[in-house]
Amino acid sequence: MPGRFAWAALPDEDLLQLRLKDLQVTVEGTWLEGCLADLHDELDQRGLRVRPHAWISDEWFSPDNTPGIAIPFYLAHPRLIRLERRKIIDVEGGTVPECMRILRHEAGHVLQHSYQLQRRGRWRELFGRSSTRYPSYYRPNPASKHYVQHIRLWYAQSHPDEDFAETFAVWLRPRSNWRKRYDGWPVLRKLQYVDELMIEIATEKPVLTRRLQVDPLSRLTTTLAEHYRKKQARYAVDSPTTYDRDLHRIFSDDPRHRHSPAASTFILKNRAKVRHLVSRWTGEYQLTLDAVIDAMIVRCRELGLRAVGPERQLRMDFTVLLTAKTVHSLYSPSRRQWFAL
Repeated sequence: MPGRFAWAALPDEDLLQLRLKDLQVTVEGTWLEGCLADLHDELDQRGLRVRPHAWISDEWFSPDNTPGIAIPFYLAHPRLIRLERRKIIDVEGGTVPECMRILRHEAGHVLQHSYQLQRRGRWRELFGRSSTRYPSYYRPNPASKHYVQHIRLWYAQSHPDEDFAETFAVWLRPRSNWRKRYDGWPVLRKLQYVDELMIEIATEKPVLTRRLQVDPLSRLTTTLAEHYRKKQARYAVDSPTTYDRDLHRIFSDDPRHRHSPAASTFILKNRAKVRHLVSRWTGEYQLTLDAVIDAMIVRCRELGLRAVGPERQLRMDFTVLLTAKTVHSLYSPSRRQWFAL
């Protein structure tokens, strides 16, 4: 497959000038085929009739007019995965386990649409009204036990449809042991309902059967450069412009330490490791964390701060600071959240 596309040898600056439709990548012949086949097997083992079809688009989504799943273009070729990592840092769905996690989530949307599950009274009682408008942002409660924990940033809390899709994904995953994992949590009622509901609809014919491709890659004329400009903007989070007090707790501006390494240099050296840890702990996207780290580096230079003391302790203190700022941001009313799934 890698040899089929002349653009795979282009440098980033040239590749970014291509339109999405020029890539001409498909699900067929890639590792994504195996993931889709595994999803079908999981559904089959549960006795469910629906077999979602899939196509390449610009992002993950499942439309409400066809039992299918759109998969982002970057997953269809190693060169595009590398570009995504350079531009966004995180590659959403870039490993088999993560791809399967998202596919199960999208399959939840497919099941909902295929059987119009949102019309059932019990569904509305447990998950809410599907007609609820998607908010421009949501403020998750990481401690809530009323929702499953599956996709990052407590995504189940964003909307009733996402709550169902996340609950379904946890239920579908082989060996998920959800009864034990969520024992004593209020969300267990949702999982038990999904378990009963899937047995019920296994004998019913889906009402949504027509296979369509919504926003297929072949129709998207946006250039890669434009695509990434918009995508990077979606990861922006309003954050404090200065961190003086916090940074002074870790680093020093005492003239006696003027020969110690610059704090900005220390952060640059450790940013990848710290960013990865904080992303893993909080669920925040690494690109969002990178913007905060950039702001801290600039402020360290302006304040003339120096890294004084054992590097391990400094790295731990800086990691704690970034984690605290991230958690605060998740609760902030100015937090902007997007819905790519």
